[in-house]
Amino acid sequence: MTAPLITILDDEPQIRLMLATALEDAGFRTAGFGRATEFEAALSKMKPDICLVDLGLPDKDGLALVHRLAVEQGAAIIIISGRSRVQDKITGLELGADDYISKPFDPAEVVARARALLRRGRSSSSQKASTAEFAGWKVDFDLFQLKAEDGEISSLSHAEGEVLKLFLNSPNRLITRQYMQETLGGMAGESFDRAMDVRVSRLRTKLREDPKNPRLIKTIYGAGYIFLGDVIWG
Repeated sequence: MTAPLITILDDEPQIRLMLATALEDAGFRTAGFGRATEFEAALSKMKPDICLVDLGLPDKDGLALVHRLAVEQGAAIIIISGRSRVQDKITGLELGADDYISKPFDPAEVVARARALLRRGRSSSSQKASTAEFAGWKVDFDLFQLKAEDGEISSLSHAEGEVLKLFLNSPNRLITRQYMQETLGGMAGESFDRAMDVRVSRLRTKLREDPKNPRLIKTIYGAGYIFLGDVIWG
């Protein structure tokens, strides 16, 4: 079985080397890049399991790159950045990142977060079916695509896909914020809650929900969410 591939995008060579050493010692394959342009060019030839992305890149805006990766690649993303403000973390998670680690960091923490993210991915994919139908919609979790009854297709970020799969695996049941945090991982507290609110809001938009009266994803204030509807996995 091929070891998971983790790409490291950071303009500091010593950080790339430190991360590559720690990750390879833990059994991962790695590929390092110092500039966003060379990283994006390499994506045509590889499909990483996780992308580690520094926000302070010399040639492109890191947050814009994170958003593009999440939407176009369906990639699992961990931001590693010297920007430690809560708002930076919230913005990164809102744009589609799965986790956020502030510099300075312990390489062992990055290894642990990567393993946790891959475990979540394996757990969510342990369901043999990768497609599901509900309320006239069809979702393909291999392609991270959502198809409407009229045939229109929209892309899901990896993070949005994880949330939708969580709902579809437990229809008509209360999903508490605590359960979401335990299942999806990442940061707890204000950053996680805000990121979940944004991801649910984006899912509602893609599902053409009325934001004032959504019919599929209901908010139970102070508790969590309920996904209403019958789900057929196939």
